[in-house]
Amino acid sequence: MLTLGLNSKPKLSYETFCLLRDIIYAKCGIFFADTKKYLLETRLVRRLEEKNLKTFEDYYYFLTYDSSRDKEMFHVINCIVTNETSFFRDHVQLDAFRKGVVPKILEEKAKSIGKTFKVWSAASSTGEEPYTLAMMLLEDGLQAKGISIDIVGSDISDNVLRACEAATYEKYSLRNTPEQYLRKYFINNGDTYTINKKVKEVVKYRKINLVDSLETRQIKGVDVVFCRNVLIYFDDASKKKAVTHLYDSLNKGGYLFVGFSETLHNITRLFRPVSIEKSVVYQKV
Repeated sequence: MLTLGLNSKPKLSYETFCLLRDIIYAKCGIFFADTKKYLLETRLVRRLEEKNLKTFEDYYYFLTYDSSRDKEMFHVINCIVTNETSFFRDHVQLDAFRKGVVPKILEEKAKSIGKTFKVWSAASSTGEEPYTLAMMLLEDGLQAKGISIDIVGSDISDNVLRACEAATYEKYSLRNTPEQYLRKYFINNGDTYTINKKVKEVVKYRKINLVDSLETRQIKGVDVVFCRNVLIYFDDASKKKAVTHLYDSLNKGGYLFVGFSETLHNITRLFRPVSIEKSVVYQKV
């Protein structure tokens, strides 16, 4: 039974926590362990206030039976996703992409007629990662070599996708960005920077749930997938689903980047780990 604390803030009981996390898990595959109950409570309390509900139990019934429950789930997802990111994050992996993976793929494309370099940023958050990858490929002159650049950024959150499209960022997001990129690919607005047209033209965004095969099937013929710091939010069953979907979207011999703290060990044997420029990258076999 839910109770109200002395500060009149609703408290989330363990029983209702389990009910709410099951709804979230069924919708998007994100799993909240018992140790993360406080996190779910903190992030959802604003939704109770917005809907003028007094208890988390009331909110559970709202998500289960109300006619607008599907619309409310969009708000839930926007509340629970973590969007900490920045431009040029994790230089070691970006070096592996630029110095190792890109040349290997271009070598293969030299033998074919269709010459499009396609990248999927499968959890793009507010857009820093896909725009970083676009700038790197532009800087390396792929278009001048006759190679089209096609980058897809996807996320499950409507809020972050709107931020991607706006493409305007505070200086903190640019803390790791080399000066030459700031001058060449951004428009300085004073306190903020906006991605210029040349970069935006090669990046498109879609709303995609990584554990939904119907949605991931929209992305095909990909050379490289970046799915960093996402699998840590999934349980093993959801990890296997998501990784299988990423595998299906990749071309044969394509590459998958996951976060430094993530591994495909015990998740799948569809990929083989390869060492490139001091990073472990997974290649589709």
